[in-house]
Amino acid sequence: MNIAPVAYRYARSVMELALEKGQLDAVQGDMRLVAGTCAASRDLQVLLKSPVVKPDAKGRILEQIFGGKVGPITSSFMGILVRKGREVLLPHVAEAFNELYKLHKGIVSVQVTSAVPLDDKARAQVRAMAESRHPGRTIDLQELVDAELIGGLNIRIGDEQVDGTVSRRLADLRREFSKNPYIPAI
Repeated sequence: MNIAPVAYRYARSVMELALEKGQLDAVQGDMRLVAGTCAASRDLQVLLKSPVVKPDAKGRILEQIFGGKVGPITSSFMGILVRKGREVLLPHVAEAFNELYKLHKGIVSVQVTSAVPLDDKARAQVRAMAESRHPGRTIDLQELVDAELIGGLNIRIGDEQVDGTVSRRLADLRREFSKNPYIPAI
């Protein structure tokens, strides 16, 4: 998800309040729930974007969905977003909060995409590479399987990407062959 800069401002404000109240982990759990719910429900995304649905109705719907499942800080924050007409930012703010939380706790997200599931040796090598690039930080390893990669690994460490997939190499070869200087112009 491409997160808007304004979402980081809101997320930073919620994080400061959560730190001040000593409820950072609780709010992070709430934001993870909000982000997951918004990502899983296309209807909720459409509702949040809809200019036809009145803000008070959106607030009631959010209360029905998240009431009793999120703490008072998160609930109040969602109410503020709705009152200000910024409810469309809710999924983005939740994602931004989760990123800021990881940064605050010293956690580095590592996403590994491979054609087949990783074995223990490959998993250990990826973890070692991530730890060498970010010493002293906790590594959060997420594994994805995508058969279209044919082989190899695509590794994202924070905002860095190492693409060693066969499909990428084939695309590079295709590009090089398209620049063939030996084909005479007709």
